[in-house]
Amino acid sequence: MARRRYQDGCLFIRGKKKKKWVARWREDVIQPDNTIGRVMRSEVLGPVTKSFNQSAAREELEKKLRPINQGRQRPQASVSFEKFVREQWERAAVPMMRPSSARYYGIQVRCHLLPTFGPQRLSTITKESVQLFLIEKRRSGLSGSSVHGIRTALGKILQVAVDWGYLEQNVARGIRLGDRSPKTERLYLAAPEVSRLVPSLPEPVRTLVVVAVLSGLRIGELLALRWKSLDLIRGTMQVRESVSEGVFGLPKTKSSRRDVPMSPPVRETLLAQRARARQKEPNDLVFATSKQTPLNPKNLLRRVLRPACASLGLPLITWHSFRHTHATLLGEVGESLRTAQAILGHSDLETTLNVYTHAIPESQRRAVGKVAEILFPNVPKFAEAAQSEKVN
Repeated sequence: MARRRYQDGCLFIRGKKKKKWVARWREDVIQPDNTIGRVMRSEVLGPVTKSFNQSAAREELEKKLRPINQGRQRPQASVSFEKFVREQWERAAVPMMRPSSARYYGIQVRCHLLPTFGPQRLSTITKESVQLFLIEKRRSGLSGSSVHGIRTALGKILQVAVDWGYLEQNVARGIRLGDRSPKTERLYLAAPEVSRLVPSLPEPVRTLVVVAVLSGLRIGELLALRWKSLDLIRGTMQVRESVSEGVFGLPKTKSSRRDVPMSPPVRETLLAQRARARQKEPNDLVFATSKQTPLNPKNLLRRVLRPACASLGLPLITWHSFRHTHATLLGEVGESLRTAQAILGHSDLETTLNVYTHAIPESQRRAVGKVAEILFPNVPKFAEAAQSEKVN
């Protein structure tokens, strides 16, 4: 192991027009072969000003050197971000994810993270550099939800690095992102639109839509339902599995593992589905192909659901739109956010409030009407009064 030495570091000015204080010191690092080595580290401390003079810059440098000189700072990994992603993250962490999550994070890594952080040493990525990187992504035109996804992917990678001893802290935590609303408005159907759509659909898409819109289940949860998950007597559905691209796994989050009550229409619809089903053993899927494999939601969407919407002049929705519809109607009938959160299986109440609920124009009209009734029980004749004053 390299011998620890007390050091004062080096302080100098860089730049001509915009002068900056730059600090340089040595740090112990973990080499790729797991041996300890020492590298030179440099960092810009700030601009040269009257208040941030040499004395202030030296004080800032001493703060950075204090944990090193006191032996409190562990050696950091010298591996680059890209090398860690390729050799550790992709090999050991990604295979443990749901296929859809692995694909989503892969896009963020390939399109956004590697071009910026790829050559950098993992240990030199700072909270400030992450914050500036995300601000620049927002300025480039990406929506708040897209930037949030990039931050989440980076945070997942850095957290694995922390868990495996490559880093001491996850600098992606505590980053401010501002507005997370999506760039495009999420689609949902109003109640009359659902009533028009359902009769036009063939089975099993009709049953899938009815259960989805009346329960709020994710399509992966719905297609993973087995007959043993349904209590048709008590009227409950146990969500214990989810399926993505034909691969079964646990639900999306811990809160997604839940029991969802059946309304009478859902119960009757599922009883009819059971009467049609060929395979009715407890472990058999409620919705399955002739080979008892999960249905492909993308094929059903492309071949059945969207053509039906197009023929009826309805928005070209996705399976997730029915989840939005259910959440919105929960708010329409006056249910609390906590109830909606439990039914939808959200771990974050803010998600239920900001992402899945939509203002219904009819509700808004009724709301402002009720306010007007309180203030003006008898509709005032403002127009007549104005005309009278004009005549006088």
